[in-house]
Amino acid sequence: VEMDDRNEKVGYKIREAQVQKIPYMLVIGDKEVAARSVAVRHREQGDLGAVPLDSFVAKIKEEINEKK
Repeated sequence: VEMDDRNEKVGYKIREAQVQKIPYMLVIGDKEVAARSVAVRHREQGDLGAVPLDSFVAKIKEEINEKK
């Protein structure tokens, strides 16, 4: 997990993550914090929208277990 807290525009950071082939990008702003959710972008599937934090964590754990 990496956090990009540089003072750059969000679009620039998203493009940079796509070039680096980061599997998942999470965008967390004030709205997501209030809703306890994360805005998810998948490298292959694109924008997955806002997902409850607990659901996203469960999905990632499942993917990790499948690869073992």
